[in-house]
Amino acid sequence: MNLNGEWGFEIDRSDSGLERGLRERGLERRIVVPFAPETELSGIEDVDFMEAVWYRTTVTIPADWDGKDAVLHFQAVDHDATVWVNGTEVVRHRGGFTPFSANLRQVAKPGEEATIVVRARDTHRGPQARGKQSQLYANHSCLYTRTTGIWQTVWLEAVPPVHLRRPRITPDVAGASFHLEVPVSANQPGHTVRATLKDADGEVATATVRADLDLAPRLTLQIPIDRVRLWDTTDPHLYDVRLELIDAEGNVLDEADSYAGLRSVSINGKAILINGKHVFQRLVLDQGYWPESLMTAPSEAAIVRDIELSLAAGFNGARLHQKVFEERFLYHADRLGYLVWGEFGDWGSGVGDTGDDNQQPTASYVGQWLEAVERDYSHPSIIGWCPLNETHQLLHDRITQLDDVTRAMFLATKAADTSRPVLDSSGYSHRVPETDVWDSHNYEQDPVEFAKQMADLVDDKPYGNTRDDQALSLAYDGQPYFCSEFGGIWWNAEKAAAGKSGNSADSWGYGQRVANEEDFYDRFAGLVDALLDNELMFGYCYTQLTDVFQEENGIYNFDRGNKLDVPRIKAIQERQAAYEKD
Repeated sequence: MNLNGEWGFEIDRSDSGLERGLRERGLERRIVVPFAPETELSGIEDVDFMEAVWYRTTVTIPADWDGKDAVLHFQAVDHDATVWVNGTEVVRHRGGFTPFSANLRQVAKPGEEATIVVRARDTHRGPQARGKQSQLYANHSCLYTRTTGIWQTVWLEAVPPVHLRRPRITPDVAGASFHLEVPVSANQPGHTVRATLKDADGEVATATVRADLDLAPRLTLQIPIDRVRLWDTTDPHLYDVRLELIDAEGNVLDEADSYAGLRSVSINGKAILINGKHVFQRLVLDQGYWPESLMTAPSEAAIVRDIELSLAAGFNGARLHQKVFEERFLYHADRLGYLVWGEFGDWGSGVGDTGDDNQQPTASYVGQWLEAVERDYSHPSIIGWCPLNETHQLLHDRITQLDDVTRAMFLATKAADTSRPVLDSSGYSHRVPETDVWDSHNYEQDPVEFAKQMADLVDDKPYGNTRDDQALSLAYDGQPYFCSEFGGIWWNAEKAAAGKSGNSADSWGYGQRVANEEDFYDRFAGLVDALLDNELMFGYCYTQLTDVFQEENGIYNFDRGNKLDVPRIKAIQERQAAYEKD
């Protein structure tokens, strides 16, 4: 039962609403959920700081849910949320990017009304995982308008008292199978879990396991050799998966439909292989912002369109940057064969620019990140994890809070998922010596100089980010390497025609703006060629898919309109990379 739509709403600038009775009374305004109050589509469009916001709505639990529990789901609320239903607190959650839920069995039964009240606190001070949200009033450089409160779908679900929970589906290409871990809400005597795998020709495999012995029943779906079909960028084949929880009498108590892609990721020397092959990763940096709705996709079609725009420009995947994207994005990436590096919106941990402990991510970063990994574990499009981005702390002889949290997030990711590589921190402070992947961010705009800086990978001396020639990272140890941010070519034809050549509040980019559009193609080709010609480089990530507010270095305009000759951009990228040996 989708609860998006109009809710009561009130801004609580000083976070005094609980004392002023906002939990008990009606609220002054109306808002369109799931759009944040800063957005046009919310109907509020207030971009000033809000220490807290309140929401209120009343729904009737459907009477035909009798015998089941109603579970209230929030896909994302920024940042600290407390939820009351019929006056009782049912859940609280910290973190602006990940889902949480509450079983309402104790406060609202089928046929009864449920009054839902949400308070979301979102301070702009102190360490907090914000992603690209500006801590100043205005947008600036590569930081954008804030998102506060509910910004993804809210929904109700009916579940039986004993029910299935989110499964983990792990592909096993070498074994031609899928391994399933299927948590259940209780381990009842006589219960079993059954999984069925199907393709277009019908049933492929089935397996049943007792559900009363192990906390999370596990089973394997073995695929006959003649029904094996791998998932990749050229053939993103998805099998259907049916999960059933069955009681001792053979009755189906709960069931769910899902899907799975048979895809492997492995490492051999400096190579990251997909299904055992050298697939060059032509990635684009995707910020996931829209002018009318900020971090929330304005529609399902808008999500699909962004992937299609990227593919049209010659990219085969993306770094989903400084944001945990809506899970629907990953569904469409799965079905379109679009490679994804799952990331976290970690920016916001800074407490100064140059001190020995200038970045202090909190313990909550680890918990929030694990929620993201758990949510997205089963998506075949995700081929790597990156919990941190551009942490920038000088390397010295003290172990810092950043060191502790970086290692904790790396080890937690490795413990949660042994099937994908993990990059400890993208770009700057590599502080985990055994990180699976190494990378750098390099916005050098001269293709000749850029090529020189990228050339030393062959001697195990790859380009690494420094500050004032001082080290930010531990030594490179031969890992797979890619330039995970480059380009960012600054171009806006109208402003160039008006004679604007320097950074300003309404136009920002990296390095020297190109003189004209033809100069853009020349520079783009030179930068891309330097990486395509490096046989040890497994991929790259170009900044970025679209302009975002004042940051004008996208392939497309912020409104997704054409800015450049897209077929020409695609032609520059699609030639074979030296890495693509097979």
